Amino acid sequence: NKLCLWDVAASSGTGPRFELTDHQAAVKALAWSPHERNILATGGGTADRCIKFWNAKNGALLNSIDTESQVCALLWNPYEKEILSSHGFARNQLCVWKYPSMVKVKELHGHTARVLHLARSPDGEMVVSGAADETLRFWNVFSAPAKSKRLPQAETYRNKKLSKTMHIR
Repeated sequence: NKLCLWDVAASSGTGPRFELTDHQAAVKALAWSPHERNILATGGGTADRCIKFWNAKNGALLNSIDTESQVCALLWNPYEKEILSSHGFARNQLCVWKYPSMVKVKELHGHTARVLHLARSPDGEMVVSGAADETLRFWNVFSAPAKSKRLPQAETYRNKKLSKTMHIR
């Protein structure tokens, strides 16, 4: 339940710069904000269910939101101030939240077990989720700002539809 932030410039003999103990269960997810320097998002397990936002420079807790289910993974939208969270029991969903208000923008359903992992595609628009139900699901979650000219390869990739769920086993 403890999150330790270390100062790499400090000598190895010293302890962590900050010990953050506000989570009530194991910290299951971590994600640095690409939009604001020193903002770290963390997600707590079943007994906690919260996404917390920290200022890593001074150790201050900036915000906390109860998501009503365990937080398994976090991923920031590279284009807007939004964060995607994946969850376990009871709904096994993904949620898009507007930051810093933490208003829920969208809920995505499809997995039947805990959604353990999230990864973003190279273009930043598609996310793949991996769950304990042994499936990978692909989601068009984030939209890039409109560009005057796209590369042909990127356009081709963007228009491909993934119609089947891919099973891990």
